[in-house]
Amino acid sequence: MTTLQQARALALALPDVEERGHHGRASFRVGGRIFATVWDQQHLNVMVDEAGIRSYVARDPEVYAEVWWGRRLAAVRVRLDRVSPAELGELLADAWEGRARRSSGAGG
Repeated sequence: MTTLQQARALALALPDVEERGHHGRASFRVGGRIFATVWDQQHLNVMVDEAGIRSYVARDPEVYAEVWWGRRLAAVRVRLDRVSPAELGELLADAWEGRARRSSGAGG
């Protein structure tokens, strides 16, 4: 189990991360790019690539769910009451890396 406070601390522990509002919810950004948002007190949306989303959902559909924005698979929703801090930290680091790489202009 991970609390929202622990999730916030894990996200903010990554290099150059800032927390800002996004449509009334907290978001975590690197280089201005969002890599996670607080959906509510029990859920975090984490922006990894489509393969990553599908992999996490396949790993444990009781913990992870697909988030669609229109026709685009955009994020994985994480149930904080069912994920360990270590596993959430791994997922946040994956999302952070993807956004940090894009904001620096290196890679995809």
